[in-house]
Amino acid sequence: MIPLRDANPTHRTPVVTLAIIAACLAVFVVELTVQADGGDRALERFFSDWGAVPAAVTSAVEAGDLLSDGPRGIVTSLFLHAGWLHLVGNMLFLWIFGNNIEDRLGRAGFVLFYLAGGVVAALTQVVIEPGSTIPLVGASGAIAACLGAYFVLYPRARITSIVFLGIVFQLLDVPAIVVLGYWILLQLIDGFASLGLTSSDGGVAFFAHIGGFVGGLAVGAVIRATGFDRRYRMG
Repeated sequence: MIPLRDANPTHRTPVVTLAIIAACLAVFVVELTVQADGGDRALERFFSDWGAVPAAVTSAVEAGDLLSDGPRGIVTSLFLHAGWLHLVGNMLFLWIFGNNIEDRLGRAGFVLFYLAGGVVAALTQVVIEPGSTIPLVGASGAIAACLGAYFVLYPRARITSIVFLGIVFQLLDVPAIVVLGYWILLQLIDGFASLGLTSSDGGVAFFAHIGGFVGGLAVGAVIRATGFDRRYRMG
């Protein structure tokens, strides 16, 4: 099931969402330049320098040095992507689900929410693999937080999705609670199946997705229960 768009219009232009997409595209151009100039090894060094390396984050936390390169990489990793498919998939999900969360929280509020979601997501993966030297890259964790909040705030919103039925597919309007419930179920299955497996080539940081989604669920639940966003919308 691949979401394409939602029937959930926003009340104003999602400036922050568009800015994040533009930033990710710009950084990807830098990645392509690095790879073109120095090959795959240069790109791997770039990811190690600017991605979130769990072992470096663990060491920094243990030393109480939260301003070092390790923790900094948690934020910069949100703008890196490992390939075209990774980038396009993330930006599609961000556009479909992130713009409504920005509309609900306000621009400044969404910036804080997005960054906090990314941090929670990365730290979840660090807790699972504290000694890993494979850098985490991608906006997936922060976007997962948007999905979690959307799941709570707009469960009945209709999401036009490609639904695969065996060897054929069909475009269907599916409730958000089904689309996002299916997505998080896959993350849980794949995440727990990956426990204990190691690979020097990296892979998908499923627990970052799970951590971000749960964080977004919590924020969405608070918003829905208290109406906080309507009283204190920022920006």
